[in-house]
Parts: sequence; structure tokens; C-alpha cells
Amino acid sequence: MNEPSRRMFLKQLSVAGATAATTPLASRGSQSGIAESAPEFATVVVPLDGEWQFALDPDGIGESREWFQPLGIGPDKWARVRVPHTRQVSPVSGNYQGIAWYRRGFDAPARWADKAVRIEFQAVSHSAKVWLNGKLIGQHSRRGYTAFAFDLAHALRLDGPNLLSVKVDNSFDENMLPRATSFDWTTDGGIIRPVRLLITPQTYIERLEIDAEPDLEAQRTRLHIRAIVHNASQRAVNLSFNYRVAEEESGDPLAAAQGAGTASVGPGASEKVSLTPLFEAMRLWHFDHPHLYRAVVEMEQQGKTLHSYAETFGARKMEVKAGGFYLNGERVRLMGVERMAGSHPNFGMAEPSSWITHDHDDLKELNCVFTRVHWEQEKRVLDYCDRHGILIQEEIPAWGPDTFKGMEAGPSREIMENGIGQLREMIVRDYNHPSIFAWGLCNEVNGQNPPAKVFIQRMAAEARKLDPHRLLTYASNSLQQNPGNDAAGSLDFISWNEYYESWFGGNTASVRQNVEEIHRAFPDKPIVVSEYGYCECAPDRTGGDARRIEILRDHTNVFRDFDFVGGAIFFDYNDYRTHIGDKGIGVLKQRVHGVVDLYGNRKPSFEALRQESSPVESLRLTSQNRTLSATVAVRKTLPAYTLQDYMLRWIVFGFGDLPMEEGRASLPKLAPGEEATVSIPYQEKQPRRIRVDVLRPTGFSAFTAWWKPSP
Repeated sequence: MNEPSRRMFLKQLSVAGATAATTPLASRGSQSGIAESAPEFATVVVPLDGEWQFALDPDGIGESREWFQPLGIGPDKWARVRVPHTRQVSPVSGNYQGIAWYRRGFDAPARWADKAVRIEFQAVSHSAKVWLNGKLIGQHSRRGYTAFAFDLAHALRLDGPNLLSVKVDNSFDENMLPRATSFDWTTDGGIIRPVRLLITPQTYIERLEIDAEPDLEAQRTRLHIRAIVHNASQRAVNLSFNYRVAEEESGDPLAAAQGAGTASVGPGASEKVSLTPLFEAMRLWHFDHPHLYRAVVEMEQQGKTLHSYAETFGARKMEVKAGGFYLNGERVRLMGVERMAGSHPNFGMAEPSSWITHDHDDLKELNCVFTRVHWEQEKRVLDYCDRHGILIQEEIPAWGPDTFKGMEAGPSREIMENGIGQLREMIVRDYNHPSIFAWGLCNEVNGQNPPAKVFIQRMAAEARKLDPHRLLTYASNSLQQNPGNDAAGSLDFISWNEYYESWFGGNTASVRQNVEEIHRAFPDKPIVVSEYGYCECAPDRTGGDARRIEILRDHTNVFRDFDFVGGAIFFDYNDYRTHIGDKGIGVLKQRVHGVVDLYGNRKPSFEALRQESSPVESLRLTSQNRTLSATVAVRKTLPAYTLQDYMLRWIVFGFGDLPMEEGRASLPKLAPGEEATVSIPYQEKQPRRIRVDVLRPTGFSAFTAWWKPSP
């Protein structure tokens, strides 16, 4: 192939990378000023989502035959797919575990000659090897849910098209987490999350670490920012730093620091630069008041701005003391539900933003303020939790009884290194999310087993070095006997997956007895019921959704009797796709476990979970002389927290049973166990019915009641 033909071939695969798309400034970790017209110190972001070419490689011949080369032999036919992408939702390749290839082109204009150009993958499941123009630029192996980036400088062709090729492997693997088949969710492989180019000055701020530590007595927050700087140039640079902080939503300035730090960074080196701390009065982040701030750090060289980087963060304090959880000084008992990502049969793990928002809007309607996940999550998921108010525990995907199978004194070197590597990448990327209140180290690995204990201890030590401020736990299903011997006691709080009346047998009396035994073993630590629910995953589970509602209500009522139960997370929100599903076939192979089905259709248990998870125990409506009286009673026990800045909203339905009138009224601040009565006036002469909602400050309904006139 001659040069003109080669360039035409690449052009057919390319996008107009010379015109950068604009990332909203509200995006997490967005690097300020990204448009083509942006100043020199800005970052240009070029999304590489969209159409790619795709091919399976079941014989593993693609690399030896150089499928990454434009002149390579390649497969007979490349399919066209849209990235983010997973082959597991295709009827052709849904059951295929193994190697596949992706490729696409992009333009690199000549003006990038003096820039650092990186490619960032938010996740590739589970191993990726990346080439640019036939040159290997890097690989990221056995870590399917964490982000990574490579420098493209040595392979980039300027003022023309470039060919990007990615080899992806999702084969079951004994030397990674999750280990082999020891996990219960979908195996989706591919470029499952967004991809983008980052074009910056050669010396750039790679990321920020922000600690916002409230002093509750002084009503001020100590703000400490560290800038991680990389110098991709051939010369040492002397740098100085300024930064400013403002409220994200309003843009109102909070503080600024000039001459906040200096650094000398050698060629090819990276430095973590600690900037001058501030001590400011800040509005605290809370799930009902998710206040966010934005820090902009400017890096200068000889008085000229070299690069600018912006990050969103929040200030909040989550503590364990006196056997309970304290959020910003208030003792809280919290409820929520876990979501299993990747379960919609049309999307799999390559979820669009619209579906992520759909599911999490549902979680908010379910009164979920407290959740956990089994693996490292999408940035878009964490951004949602930051902005809408969900406390989330993010975890390493060390799942299941076979995680340490065949190991005796300790975990294998490969498993330990993989766990530490995933932990580091998770914490580095997600450090600044105020919604993350705890790091989860593993799930259901038998914490009384010696190799599991060693693994948990080493992971905890590493996590405390990387992030000394957040809580640590692991979700145990081995606390039914001799709980004091479980590794759960070495962490900040106890997480227990409770499945009496299903996997464990027993009854509600068994639940009560076991909760008491765990508390006797760890009297100073709060207990979080990190999973409970009803999986229709065995032939004897015939109660259907009605049985799910019974277990939800009966077990929650047991937890409410113990003030040391600081949280409960129902499992789960959705029926979920999984390679060990006992129902369905192909892309619909699943566990029936949720309050919605795979497509998000609600079951009766959805409303039951919404009611049980509400901080409102009751909303009583009485009528007299065209005025309703609404009495709101707040739960005294699980979930229990103060209602502040809540409102009542009512809609009056009249002619044709259509909405005719709406009104709102503020509720007073209500502590657990308190109640208040509010008048609801209306003018409609012939009301058919009236809907009354208790609204959170975030706008989501926490409780709904209906009034109808007497016949």
C-alpha cells in the first residue's frame, strides 16, 4: 500500500480530532478550558467514543499476524460497533470469553507538536494492549474496572490520520480479581467505558488530591490540596502554583491562595506538590444537602500560566464513634439498596449516561441514601452520587468463596499484587468524591480463613496509606458462627451479608440471635447489614415477589430493634445479568433478586422498599372546610436522621381526574421521633383526590400519601 492509499485508509477510520468537543466544567476532574479557542494553558479533550471497527479473535492469532498494522492481514471482516461497547449483549458473541480487537482512526493536527498527548480509557474489561500506528504504547492487564492512560508522543503522526488498535481479553483468569469464575455478575468484555484524548502542555497537572476536613466545633474546614505534576519535556522546570475555590452551583468565590507552592520537576519526572492549606467556613456535604465546591489550580513558569486544572469536591465528616455512624456530627442510621450495573440486556456494562441516570433516579425515589457496589464504578455513577446525595462504599472485586481456593497461609503473590494494584487505581481516581464514605476490601471471601485474613490486613494497611481519612470494611458472610474470629473485627465497622430464610435457612429469630452474637463479639463497632433480601435462585424459592416483600419488612423490623445497627442495604435494586444465573438464557441469563426487572420495570416490592427506606414513618391526612391537615411523623429508628429543609407538595385532581392545583409548604426541622402538622389549603370545589408528597431538599419524594373525599 503506497502512502496516499495508506492515508486514505486511515482517513476512513478517523474522526475530526482537530475539533475538540467541550466537556462541561461541572465534569469531575475536568481540566479547565478545553475548546479549540481555549488559551495555551488549557487542556483540549477529544472524545473517542462512537464508531470503531471490531473483530473477534478466538484463535488468538491477531497479535502474531499484526492486526494492529494498517498493512496487517487482519480478519476477513471488521464489524462496526459503537464504543463504549461490550460483545456480551450480541446474540452472535454473547457467550464468547476471550480475545477481541478494536480499531479506529483520529486526526492529529500539527499544532499538537509541542503538546503532551495522552489517551485515557476509563475501563477496558479486563485486559488491554494498545498500539498506535503499529507501535505498542502500553498495556493494562487484569484490572477490568479501573481507568488508565498512556502517552502517545513516540508514536503519534502529526498533521494527518492515526490508527489506534486495542486488543482486549476477558478470559476467566486465576491470577486476578475477581478470580476465575468466583463472582456473580456479568462477564462483559470490551471497551466498556468512555475513551478520550487529553492534549496539554508538556508539563501538566495530572490530577489533584483534595482533603476537606471539617472542624465541627470551629465550624470551619481545613482545605489541603496536592497537585500531581508530570513533566513530559526534555528539560527541568521550576514551577509555582496558585489556586482558587468557589461554590460549584453558584460560582460564588470562597477563597484564593496566591504563591501557594513551588516545585522543581526534572525531565520525565512526576512530583506531588503540597499547596498552602486554607481554613474556611464551608457548607458541608450531606445526602440531603450535597453542596459541592470547585477548586482551580494554576501552574506557572516564570510568571506565565503553564497549565490549569479544575476539580469538584465536597466537605463532610463521616465518623464511627460510640458504636454508631456520625455524619457531620449527627448520629445517623441509614438505609439503601445496591444496584448491579451492566444488567440491561441492550447495554450490558457499556451503559449510556441516560441509563445510569434512570437507575439512580430510581434509587433516589427508593429513599436510597446509603449503598455499596461490588466493583469499581463509572465516574458518571460517582458524579451522580456526589450531586444528588448518595453515600457509597466502593469496593475491589474480590468476591466469592473461591478467591483463595488452594491457598493456605496467605494469598498467592499474583492475587495479592492484583488486589493492591486495583486498590491503588481506585483510590487515586476516586479520591475526591465526597459521596464515597468507605472503601470495601472484598466480599464473601470467608474472613475466618487464614489467606483471607492476610489479604484483608495487607489491603487495609495499603488503603490507610493511600487515604487515611475514609472508613474501611469488608462484606462478610462468615459471621454466623464464632464471629469474633472473623477479619471483619479488624476494620472500622462490621459489614454482614444476611440471608436467613434463603441461603442460610432459619427464620427471623435466627436473624435476631445472630445480630446479638455479632454485637457481643464487636461491642464498639456499628453493624451494617450490607446485603439482605430474597433471591429466587433455587427450586425451593417459590414465594415470588410477595415473599421478597415479607423478608424485607420482617428483617428490617429486626434491625430496627438494635441501635448499633447503623445501616442496612437491601440486595438488590435490579434483577441482574450474571454468568452463573439460574434463570434465562443468553443475554437474559440472570438472578431474579431485584425490585425491578432487567429492563427497569417495577415490581410491587419497589413501593414496599420505598416505604421501608423512608425516614418518614407516616403521613396522616385529615380534612375540614376545604383544608387538609398533614401530619408528618419521622422515624425514631432505622432509618433515622434529622429532616431539614424538607417540604410538602400537594397536587389537587379535579375535573376528569386531572391535576388542577398545586401548592407547597415548608416543614420545620424534625429530629428522629418528632412530628409536625401543616395545613394544606385548596380552592378546587370538587376535588377527586389529592396527592401529598414529602420532598427532600434535593427534590426527590421521600413519602407519598393520597386523600379522597368521603363518598
